[in-house]
Amino acid sequence: MASSPLPFASSFLQLPSKSKFTHISTPLQAFTNYSCPSSRIRICGVSALPNKKPGPKKTRKKGSGSPSSESEDLVRLLMRNFTDKQPLMHTLNKYVKFVRTEHCFLLFEELGKSDKWPQCLEVFRWMQKQKWYIADNGVYSKLISVMGRKGQTRMAMWLFSEMRNSGCRPDTSVYNALITAHLHTRDKAKALAKALSYFEKMKGMERCQPSIVTYNILLRAFAQAKDVDQVNAFFKDLDSSICSPDIYTFNGVMDAYGKLGMIKEMESVLSKMKSKQIKPDIITFNLLIDAYGRKQSFEKMEQVFKSLLQSKEKPTLSTFNSMITNYGRARLREKADLTFQKMTEMGYRPSFITYESVIMMYGYCDCVSRARQIFNQIGESENEKKVSTLNAMLDVYCMNSLPMEAHELFESTRTTRTFPINSSTYKLLYKAYTKADMKELMQKLLVYMDKDGIAPDKRFFLDALGALGSSSTGKKSTSRKSGVRKQAVTAEG
Repeated sequence: MASSPLPFASSFLQLPSKSKFTHISTPLQAFTNYSCPSSRIRICGVSALPNKKPGPKKTRKKGSGSPSSESEDLVRLLMRNFTDKQPLMHTLNKYVKFVRTEHCFLLFEELGKSDKWPQCLEVFRWMQKQKWYIADNGVYSKLISVMGRKGQTRMAMWLFSEMRNSGCRPDTSVYNALITAHLHTRDKAKALAKALSYFEKMKGMERCQPSIVTYNILLRAFAQAKDVDQVNAFFKDLDSSICSPDIYTFNGVMDAYGKLGMIKEMESVLSKMKSKQIKPDIITFNLLIDAYGRKQSFEKMEQVFKSLLQSKEKPTLSTFNSMITNYGRARLREKADLTFQKMTEMGYRPSFITYESVIMMYGYCDCVSRARQIFNQIGESENEKKVSTLNAMLDVYCMNSLPMEAHELFESTRTTRTFPINSSTYKLLYKAYTKADMKELMQKLLVYMDKDGIAPDKRFFLDALGALGSSSTGKKSTSRKSGVRKQAVTAEG
């Protein structure tokens, strides 16, 4: 069946035809180049955002440090001195002569990242007591944003009320933060309705007119909700406003549609982007590659990749990780191996995420022993070990109906502590054991959780019940596949 043409013309995406890869090189041969730059941990999913390439550490000469770097140094010092025995207020009072508003902004961000949002309020109260403090929209906007990301919508609303009581008049940035806070709540329908009401309210206030950031937030949110009509209404409204769409506008909507498998809608937005004469960046290329890969539209995925190679943009590790993972899901092992080869030939050093993608790829392709070989080499290396790598190998065993092998690996790792183990590991195994109806292993896992001080929450058991429901329909097919996969593992060895 002939595939439909891509919506972009050669004017900004040149799409030559067939691949020129010539031979296969196994990822194991490149393991000596393995490096682990600090980046987000992903197990099966692949981000469309580019990874930062590892590079030499920047050094500063005495007396030449920038104000921003000095602020960051002080905040790092404050965070290091903040412990359960040493309260944050004590540390702030110790450095009271040096701490100012810019340091508090950075503290809000760092505390938010480390899930210590209550301490943000302590810092805020401490700020209000200082002589240099002046009530400012920026402070409230930042705090509302942090609270929203942590799902603390009520606290965000309280801060909004507190801001108005302090004499500050809300502006566009504050409303943007408030909209984002509501969009983080679980009740998405209610959150979208609230966001829409704030948007309409902003349009009626001179100092709170929606900015392109406002449109970008709302467009992505409604695209994620599959509300195509509302997305189109926002685009129409944007055309008549003083704001102009930017690359973030289109990338946000296309990424949302792509992750939902709404390819036609994604391509429609891509055409709209072209009509605005906005050129794609690396994020555009990556999200298109990932979207087509998820839908197994590999001809289009490969065309976009070739277009990327001919553009001014450069592929990132995320580009290759996505292709390897999606080829693996389609059990196209040879193409995945070729992608890995292409990556190393171009001088890219695989990260731990790349190797996790390769482990998962071999798992999808029933090459369990190959996946274990890579995992063992990672374990023997001197690089930092990630819990996501262990989870990837355990997931490979579980997806191939090998729960006993998964448990043996888990127990040996727990004994040797070769890899870290956290709640995500227990959640993955408990769900798999529930699906396989391995009650004895489930009980052992709960005992280990208790010993490690990990308390299962409501979500933990709900996910397990979901696995139990799906196992009843797929039990017969699983039992048939189990014997075949065990033979495949033996044959590979």
